[in-house]
Amino acid sequence: MSTTGGVHALVRRAHEERVLAILREHGTLSRAQIAARAGLSRTTLSEITGELLGRGAIVVTATDARRRAGSGRPAELLALDPRSGQFLGVDLGHTRARVVVADAAHEIIASGMTAYPARTSPAGRIRAALALVDRLSREQGIGLSALQGVGVGVTGPSPAGAARAEVLAAFRERFAAPVLVDNNTRFAALAEAGTTDARDVLYVRLADGIGGGLVVGGRLVTGAGGVAGEFGHVRASGDADCRCGKRGCLETVAAVGPALAAAGVATLDELAAVRESPRAAAATDRIGAAVGRVLAAAALILDPELIVIGGPLVSAVPEIVDRAAAVIAAERPARGGAGPAVRAARLGDDDGARGAVAAIFRQSPLLADYAIPTEVNP
Repeated sequence: MSTTGGVHALVRRAHEERVLAILREHGTLSRAQIAARAGLSRTTLSEITGELLGRGAIVVTATDARRRAGSGRPAELLALDPRSGQFLGVDLGHTRARVVVADAAHEIIASGMTAYPARTSPAGRIRAALALVDRLSREQGIGLSALQGVGVGVTGPSPAGAARAEVLAAFRERFAAPVLVDNNTRFAALAEAGTTDARDVLYVRLADGIGGGLVVGGRLVTGAGGVAGEFGHVRASGDADCRCGKRGCLETVAAVGPALAAAGVATLDELAAVRESPRAAAATDRIGAAVGRVLAAAALILDPELIVIGGPLVSAVPEIVDRAAAVIAAERPARGGAGPAVRAARLGDDDGARGAVAAIFRQSPLLADYAIPTEVNP
C-alpha cells in the first residue's frame, strides 16, 4: 500500500469511528445532523454512511416525515444496529430498584421496578435488582447475550470501600460485561442534562433521600471527595436529626418521609390528592421555600443556566418547583441578571437507571473529564 493510500485509509477509518461514536452517544439521527456533529461535508458523510450501511453496522430506522416542516423529501434516520449491543442500567434506591435495558440505538427495550423495605441491606438490594433483571429477561424474552456494559447507581456520595466492592463483585459475577458504579442521583443528573442544550445545569432530586448533581461547562462534576451535589445535607431549617449526623439538613425537611409527616398523610398518592388542603399546602410552601433557599445559595456560587428539580415528591406536588423558583428569584441580587431558568425534571423515577445507561455511552462530552471506576471480568 502506498503512503498516500495508507493515510487515506486511516482518515476514512477515523471518520467511520467518529460517526459510530456520534450515533452511540445520541441515538437516532439524520445524515445532516451527523454531518453537523462530525464536522464532515455531506458528500463525505454520505460515503461513510453508505459503507457502514453496507456492512450492517448501522441501519435506517425511519424518516423525519412526522416532525419535518415544509415540503421536501423526508430524510432517513440512522442508528446503530440495535442488535449490536445491549446496555443495562440499575438504580439501587432507598426503597426500590429500577432497571432499564437499552439497545445500541438508545431505545429502552425493557424496564421495571421492584420495591423493598427502607432498611434493606446492600446485599438485599442487589439480590432484588438481579431478580428483577431475571424476571424482565424471562417475561420480555431478552437474553442479554449482547450485553456491552452495566451501570449501577447507589445511594449516598461517590461509593467507596466495602459497599462499592460488594456491588461491583455481585454484578461482575452475574454479567460478563464491564461494570460501572456511582451515585444514583448523579446518574439522574446526567440523564436530565441529556434533555437540554444548557451547559451549566444544577439538579436536585427529592425522594426518600435528597441528592443532586452538577454539570458545569458541559462536564459532570464529582468534586474532590465525590460529594459535589449533596444538597440534601446542606443546613436548611429546624433542628431535626439527620441520618448524616448533623441537624436541620434539607433532607429532614424536603425528603419524602418528612414531607408526608408534615402534610399528615401516609403515601405520595394521598399527598397528591390533598395537596390543596390547608395543611398540605402549608407543608408544600415550607418545603419549596427550604429547597429554594439552598438552591439560591448554590446558584449564586455556580451561576447555572438551568436548575432542575425532580424526584417522586415533585411528581406528587409540582407546586414545590414554583415555590422554590420564586425564592431563587427573590434571592438573586438586583444586578445579577435574570438568573437561571427553573423547571421540573422531564424524566420519571427511572432517571437514575437511564443515567446509568447514559454513562455507559462513554463518548458523551459530559463524561470526557469524568473519572468513573470500571471493572471488567477477568
